[in-house]
Amino acid sequence: QVQLVESGGGLVQAGDSLRLSCAASGRTFSSYAMGWFRQAPGKEREFVASISRYGGTTTYSDSVKGRFTVSRDNAKNTVYLQMNRVKPEDTAVYSCAAGSTVLTTSIITTETRYSYWGQGTQVTVSS
Repeated sequence: QVQLVESGGGLVQAGDSLRLSCAASGRTFSSYAMGWFRQAPGKEREFVASISRYGGTTTYSDSVKGRFTVSRDNAKNTVYLQMNRVKPEDTAVYSCAAGSTVLTTSIITTETRYSYWGQGTQVTVSS
């Protein structure tokens, strides 16, 4: 069982930077690939980024590639999402998720492959 708690959301202006954190409970954090998803009002939840168990592999959606960076600190059981040059269209509730993988280099982009989810943190970007 893994519990995830996001933090770091808030109201920022377009062009600003923001770092989200996701703290995980338990001693097996490194057993999970981690992902970030977001859901804007009236829209379906969409994939943002994923990082492999030890951070060696990352992947991003096209909409955030080059602006967002996912990282993790297994000693702190925490995954981060650094958001740079944010845009109003980045406004959403951001959630982190944990999914088991066999290979340490695997990432997960499919929502249904994640077993554990946080409650989410709101990010609002004003123009």
